[in-house]
Amino acid sequence: MKGKIKLHVYHANEDDPKKCSAKKLSRFNLVNLETNIRKLPRNTILLNPLAKKSISREDLPIARKNGILALDCSWKTVETSFELLIEKNHSRALPFLVAANPVNYGKPFKLTTLEAFIASLYILGEVDHAEELTGLYKWGPQFLILNKEPLEDYRQANSSEEIIEIMKQYID
Repeated sequence: MKGKIKLHVYHANEDDPKKCSAKKLSRFNLVNLETNIRKLPRNTILLNPLAKKSISREDLPIARKNGILALDCSWKTVETSFELLIEKNHSRALPFLVAANPVNYGKPFKLTTLEAFIASLYILGEVDHAEELTGLYKWGPQFLILNKEPLEDYRQANSSEEIIEIMKQYID
């Protein structure tokens, strides 16, 4: 993964291991999977659906230096799960996108860890790295197809504020 943005996952062991995209990413050495919260790197871009700021190209220097961190947990415990990680990282939400995974297909914001990484990398302008990750599942390329227009628009934005304005067009 030399030259690529490092991807980190804190795995809470709350989901079905057979359907867990984070564990599959780890098996292919595409992420650093950690179950001990104390061993996680600091100052990463923390993908947090509850964050007030959206990931954008302005986050690229932090992502290149420290990586992107996703929390793999159940959607049922998402609010409490992020409390431990927020202080030590740069919390960023993903803008409006729809899931391509079989469990949440077509549902907005209900992305797998894999889809969250693909979206983040794409928005940061790391398109080749994002496309590489889509090959992990048959439905992976479908995520980029479903979200082609918004991902391109988000990638062109320079700031979180611009992304939020663009996102409003897709939600309305």
